[in-house]
Amino acid sequence: MTTGQTLAYQSMMPLYGVGYKKQALDFKNLFGNSSPVSIEVGFGMGASLVEQAYRYPECNFLGIEVHRPGVGSLLVKVKELELTNVRVISHDAVEVLSDMIADSSIELLQLFFPDPWHKRKHHKRRIVNSEFVQLLHKKIKNGGHFHMATDWQDYAKHMLSVMQASQGWKNCSETNDYIPRPDDRPITKFQKRGEGLGHGNWDLMFMRCNELGRPTT
Repeated sequence: MTTGQTLAYQSMMPLYGVGYKKQALDFKNLFGNSSPVSIEVGFGMGASLVEQAYRYPECNFLGIEVHRPGVGSLLVKVKELELTNVRVISHDAVEVLSDMIADSSIELLQLFFPDPWHKRKHHKRRIVNSEFVQLLHKKIKNGGHFHMATDWQDYAKHMLSVMQASQGWKNCSETNDYIPRPDDRPITKFQKRGEGLGHGNWDLMFMRCNELGRPTT
């Protein structure tokens, strides 16, 4: 961690950080309002989360990231922009979602450029699998969304296959595969670096429906 990241972590985690515990969060109490909540899993250095929080002050954003330098970097930006609609948990995302997020409580779950574990023997480590998707189906509100992005085509195909095999989701793609990058997904340095290496980018957006595939009416 840099000195700035360390100082931000030490001074701001007591204000913006949430410790892990096996108890569902009360979002109204946590943020001080009843605004919709979006969660970003694995926010890296926090660039996309901070930009979205700055663009949409009427929404609340919860970031989950185990990499402490990334958490420190996020908190540096939060302080610079004087954001009040961001909270962060530095813990394993699956445990946080399972133990701390109430069912049907979030509007949007974002997963941008997760580790692709590109070697076949490591594919089982990929976060997007049937169990993870089933967990999200419990936590996202009916009519809410799960947005993924990756710069590995093989992982994009894997994500699409997992989602298509899971009940209770509607693909928001007109071609039933990928969507153009939404304007509200910022282009990060990580993405630009990947593009410089010749990587493509694939976005997937699925709406959470009931078990019969019907969205909120």
